[in-house]
Amino acid sequence: MKHKLLFSLLLCLTAVQASAEDGSRLWLRMAPVGQAKVICEKQSPTLDIAVNELKTYFRGASVSLISDPESEGAYYGHDGFFIAGDSILAATDLGLLYGTYELLRRQQLGLDHHHVHTFPTFDLRLLNHWDNPDGTIERGYAGESIFRWFNLDHDLLRQYARANASIGINGSVLNNVNASPKMLTADYLNEVKTIADILRPYGIRVYLSVNFASPMALGFTKTADPLNGKVRTWWKKKAQEIYRLIPDFGGFLVKANSEGQPGPGDYNRSHADGANMLADALKPFGGIVIWRCFVYGANHKGEDRVMQAVSEFKPLDGQFRPNVILQTKNGPLDFQPREPYSPIFDQITKTRNMAELQITQEYLGQSRHLVYLAPMWQEFFAHILPPSQFTPANMEPLPNTDNQPPLAGVAGVANIGNDKNWCGHHFSQANWYAFGRMAWDPSISPEEIAEEWLALTFSDNYFFISSMLPVMMTSREACVNYMMPLGLHHIFKFDHHYGPEPDGFKADYPLEWCPVYYHQADENGVGFDRTTGGTGAVNQYREPYASIYNNIDSCPEELLLWFHHVPWTHKMKSGRNLWEELCFKYNAGVTMVDRYVDEWSLVKNYVDRQRWNEVNDRLLHQQMNAREWRDTCLKYFQKFSHQSLPE
Repeated sequence: MKHKLLFSLLLCLTAVQASAEDGSRLWLRMAPVGQAKVICEKQSPTLDIAVNELKTYFRGASVSLISDPESEGAYYGHDGFFIAGDSILAATDLGLLYGTYELLRRQQLGLDHHHVHTFPTFDLRLLNHWDNPDGTIERGYAGESIFRWFNLDHDLLRQYARANASIGINGSVLNNVNASPKMLTADYLNEVKTIADILRPYGIRVYLSVNFASPMALGFTKTADPLNGKVRTWWKKKAQEIYRLIPDFGGFLVKANSEGQPGPGDYNRSHADGANMLADALKPFGGIVIWRCFVYGANHKGEDRVMQAVSEFKPLDGQFRPNVILQTKNGPLDFQPREPYSPIFDQITKTRNMAELQITQEYLGQSRHLVYLAPMWQEFFAHILPPSQFTPANMEPLPNTDNQPPLAGVAGVANIGNDKNWCGHHFSQANWYAFGRMAWDPSISPEEIAEEWLALTFSDNYFFISSMLPVMMTSREACVNYMMPLGLHHIFKFDHHYGPEPDGFKADYPLEWCPVYYHQADENGVGFDRTTGGTGAVNQYREPYASIYNNIDSCPEELLLWFHHVPWTHKMKSGRNLWEELCFKYNAGVTMVDRYVDEWSLVKNYVDRQRWNEVNDRLLHQQMNAREWRDTCLKYFQKFSHQSLPE
């Protein structure tokens, strides 16, 4: 009997390995059942989707969708829902769809669904696609764009919409913030209408990134000055044209006067002048302008780059129209593996703010490294959200968040392409999933999200999850350690931002793009002095953070070299000196990746062959790249420390 059981077990394990999946089903790998009776008194394209999902996948005998619009404000919130056993109640059709996906998720995970009440924290939960009209994607690592202009794949777009609706994402900016003016021509707008029609039943509104100089670039005006009457008229007519095609069009996302993009500053006008012109054009239709605060360069000669956004926007706070939202990256620099939170969220209090997170891992190994980003995002939210928006059970509240203004929304720079598995790396799908879950409720623990995703995407086997959950939860810190520990930042190779280049300097590049500008390594120490005795960047933070960051003894060690130029012999909390601690951190990062390779080999029998092999190839590459980072950086910094490598 023992031998028969063992043989049967081996057959089962072999069967798992013999099967293959390409990852295209993401976390929606539900098996069709086709047995449920769905009771729904209303009908709409959105409710038709909900009914079909439940008829196909719900395992119970029956389920009811109950519309309760009278209780929206009092109980459900916008798009919230209540699940009571086999009934879903909501004030909106979209709330019933979100409830449907929540019920199916809980069914897949074996969770109770007899009393579930939830509604989104943020009204705006957007994906920002940096996709270009030619099909390429800036900072895209998973193939070409899914938006194939003039040859749209409707089925693929429905799969995309379904995946987003299942995690509560309600908006898509379809094109790159470095926008082409032709996106506003009639041919492209008709394509945008087609996309909007496909996404609408899933609750997803479309937005466009616009080039500020579009009327001039397209030959309709001789200027793009936002105070010019002809320019203002052109934008108003363009808004009318768009809303005739797409009545629920979301609005414009604008990158202006940043990294060579045109903007109001070209005419000695302010960001408020430019944003308000567009806001006035969109206001009659309920549209919004999302104006990015990622601005640095020519107007701030000699100023620390991480201070420039506050310098630019703080004087304008309160001058923007009500339908303007400022969108700011989570950190003050540029999506580094670890940054302090952006002080704009402290300084801008009279204008609505959105947070911009990057899902696509531009600086975190791209789609070649397994790096789970939810712990990083929770770290950010904990610093900038008031308790009303952020009350995680797994974290102590940070000091003085009570007076922080709430966010209007969150945007994630998408990691989606036309690769079969959508994201290049199978584990990069977890970051898309986690973004949606945290955009709905930022207080959900990253560990809970990771456990959900593993069970839904790969296997709910206890051994598999207990092996891979620690891998996911430590992967971001491992990446920080083998790339840029202790607050080091921006020492990547030029342009593509993959791989180390700590000696990077190009005379024809702006200094603030060069790695040597950021680490400031010399014979005395390493790190960027942003204290009151340095650039003064600490002064842009609210208390108590300004004081905490300013003092070398109270500054968190994970941000030490971000705010301080530290002697190589400085004693760390571990008892090691700075050089020894740097060596320890770099090596710890590599050691963690070695463990990930080992852990993945142990779960081979719980994952289908194709995905196991593809993830394994990526992990082996990550292991090699982590060693390259460690060896390159320590060899470089050793020239300044004049200390030996610890055994």
